[in-house]
Amino acid sequence: MKSKNTFYLIFLVIGLSSLISCDFSKYIKAEEKFDFETTFEKSNGSKTATYQEVITFYQNLAQQFPSVSIREMGFSDSGKPLHLVVFNPTAVFTPKAFQEKLVMLVNNGIHPGETDGIDASMMFFRDLAQNKIDSPKNTIIATIPIYNVGGALNRNKYSRTNQNGPEAYGFRGNAKNYDLNRDFIKADSQNAMGFTKIFHYLKPAVFLDNHVTNGANYQYTLTHLITQEQKLDGPLGTFLADEFQKEIKKRLLLKNWEVTPYVNVFGKSPEQGFDQFLDLPRYSVGYASLFNTLGITVETHMLKDYKKRVSATYDYMLSCLEISEDYHQQIKELKARNTAFHQNKKWHKTNFKLDKSNSSTLSFKGFKSYIQKSEVTGLDQLYYDDSQPYTKEIPFYNYYIAKDSIRVPKAYLIPQAWQGVIARLKANELILEPAQKDTLLEVTAYRVKDFKTLSKPFEGHYLHYETKIQKEKILKQVRKGDIWVPARQPGINYILETLEPTAPDSFFNWNFFDSVLQQKEHFSPYVFDQTAAELLREIPDLKRAFEAKKATDPNFKENAYQQLDWLHKQSKHYEKAHLLYPIFRLE
Repeated sequence: MKSKNTFYLIFLVIGLSSLISCDFSKYIKAEEKFDFETTFEKSNGSKTATYQEVITFYQNLAQQFPSVSIREMGFSDSGKPLHLVVFNPTAVFTPKAFQEKLVMLVNNGIHPGETDGIDASMMFFRDLAQNKIDSPKNTIIATIPIYNVGGALNRNKYSRTNQNGPEAYGFRGNAKNYDLNRDFIKADSQNAMGFTKIFHYLKPAVFLDNHVTNGANYQYTLTHLITQEQKLDGPLGTFLADEFQKEIKKRLLLKNWEVTPYVNVFGKSPEQGFDQFLDLPRYSVGYASLFNTLGITVETHMLKDYKKRVSATYDYMLSCLEISEDYHQQIKELKARNTAFHQNKKWHKTNFKLDKSNSSTLSFKGFKSYIQKSEVTGLDQLYYDDSQPYTKEIPFYNYYIAKDSIRVPKAYLIPQAWQGVIARLKANELILEPAQKDTLLEVTAYRVKDFKTLSKPFEGHYLHYETKIQKEKILKQVRKGDIWVPARQPGINYILETLEPTAPDSFFNWNFFDSVLQQKEHFSPYVFDQTAAELLREIPDLKRAFEAKKATDPNFKENAYQQLDWLHKQSKHYEKAHLLYPIFRLE
């Protein structure tokens, strides 16, 4: 027995010795086992990472550092998921944690040929994780590494025709060839629905969307498009105009970057001044502002060296983080106050138009431009001479006024048939209340009186504009399961901008209700002609109006069908649903 125990003891000692001498380092997830040098850095600023390289980078970063989280959240039209990456020094990644601090969300690769933000964000998150940047105490930073996954997978070297690097990049259209920066309201893409999920999960106070611009030529590497003070409105709009813009310029100057407003010109020189770009809700920043989020589009200049552009984007994000840290309490309070301000307003401003009578002065650094006959066309062509820089005071038209003002109702009624609209409201986490029983109720209805439509398709739609409506009171049969949407809730601006048909990016203008624009029932002239004669005999006022129209409209007078159609539309036979906007207001 003793000899047997001795044998086991010797065997155990030999086994332990073998294990001790074994190299376990290959099983330890140590920092040096992951390569956190990006494709951009390895190529000395000439290349950008592929989609898979980006995702692998963040997965490794999250595996190594508890302060970084990566998760799949939502889908893209390419069949691959959207990813959300979050940095929080406390390693807590819950909605409660997000609301305790201020969240700054960065979106990248909405146009995957504009890759500056993709590479800059990889380095930014790595440097945060490795404490190369002071760890923020009051701010959580999140990013969508590549939003347009399908476009990123469609990699090429030529589609950004004039851009100065990188060597290869993605394509602007997504897997269904949508420009995703026109899709935030209509949400035709899985990407947009995924973004909505991410946005409302984080509820960011600050939102950055990284881009590259291809307009005029000028000295700046860095430009930015900030949402309109007048459109954001309330105390947050004032802060954006007064405090934020001063701070971002100051902090960028300390990093040796000058920034100018997005140069909103095409085919002409900015030397005579230019307009602030109007960020409608179809755009990412316009969408974010509907929820009282400070929205900024970063636009580097395509002709500048790629390495320099990525560096500028990095420093812009860093400067925004610094502002978020220093002003975190003020920004959070202003977001809450702005939300309350809009929830309690009586009138909603919409259809903002540029006020050309009002401008500010911009000290602008450009290049001399000149007109010369084109060797190709033989016609006048604009050129720039970057050997002749200038600094000049120019007008910047950045004041917008609302052309329309809509009284805020108590609620909107959406018949349950309109599931596409209801799905988008649900995705935006709005309060929806199904009707509990059938009820006959007086509501305000809109009759569509006129609208214009684009002659060519725009992002999969023939967009309507200049919509005109007529109000009328009607008794509406509310059916159990129809949806009530209370107006006074945090998403009030989204509700009004989508459900009011005259708003520029309303669901009506994006063709969600085109079926009501088509008359379904008609008449046979050989029968209705006799009915029309009876109507004119029975209703003298109708006869007088009919004769007056014939007297003033020669085309009408000479067209028998037009006359009968006009009379049909005045009769009880004309269908009530034609041109009746199918969403109703409870005043």
